[in-house]
Amino acid sequence: MENLGDTGFAYFLLTPPLLLLAVIAFWPLLSTFRLSLYADAITGSASVGEFVGFANYVAVLTGERNALMPAPFLPTELTVGALFESALTVTLIFTVASVFFETLIGFGQALVLNQDFRGRRWVRVAIILPWAIPIVVQGMLFFLLFNPNIGVLVGTSENPALLNQLGLLSTTPLANAQDATMIIIVADIWKTTAFMALLILAGLQSVDRSLYDVAKVAGASPWQRFRYITFPIVLPTILVAMLFRTIQAMRVYGIIDSVSTCTTVPSLSCMVVGSFFGGTRLIGTAATVAFITAAIIALVVSVYIVFYAREDM
Repeated sequence: MENLGDTGFAYFLLTPPLLLLAVIAFWPLLSTFRLSLYADAITGSASVGEFVGFANYVAVLTGERNALMPAPFLPTELTVGALFESALTVTLIFTVASVFFETLIGFGQALVLNQDFRGRRWVRVAIILPWAIPIVVQGMLFFLLFNPNIGVLVGTSENPALLNQLGLLSTTPLANAQDATMIIIVADIWKTTAFMALLILAGLQSVDRSLYDVAKVAGASPWQRFRYITFPIVLPTILVAMLFRTIQAMRVYGIIDSVSTCTTVPSLSCMVVGSFFGGTRLIGTAATVAFITAAIIALVVSVYIVFYAREDM
């Protein structure tokens, strides 16, 4: 070890977690890929059929398997209704909308919490509290709020509420794919914005305060201090936070199942669970969708890493 350079010593320290990661992540991923190369078993069977190579991928991506899956993987046509029936487009819509607004709101909250003011500790508690609520409890809260029978935000066809009158929601929003997707996005933003705020706040507190003093002496305005000092320094932290949230959002399942149903709001995880645990036990199809989801997440992570490397240079 004494003869190792800095790079060699770093790789030595990384070896145990890489081995652990290989056991708990890469091996299940390879096992999933192997299952995806086999045909679906007979109805109700817990095994797989014969080896078919990449036939499952072709069937999923071309829509041949739509009749058997809980929802189509790709939209069957370019209409708003078809987009909200596709597991891939619903997942992408949820991911983009939730990560964008969580980053924007979380950045604003972090800027506020980074200031010295009376009662800051209680403000932090109020911001973090939604993040501490379990997903099932959170889902039940939003289910009750938008339930057409008892929800205070939803009326009936005879007595519509304000959101119904404005055309923002139907009288049965949890049974409507578009309305339910928007409600789930709002629920996720309400809960997870605190996660983004805490990560970004950590980046803000690492900024050298003397830089602001120098900028003030030079006559820089508050906007110029934010643009040329705060934002460039905290941007790598924002990218890391967005990476974590994107990975989580691409695997969304619990909030959908607790607020609405996977039938109304399909996602990639919903499709995997529905295919695997459904009455037909489409194990090969479920493994195929799971591996495609992992490939999409890996692609997104690669984009983040490339962009982060450019910003870090």
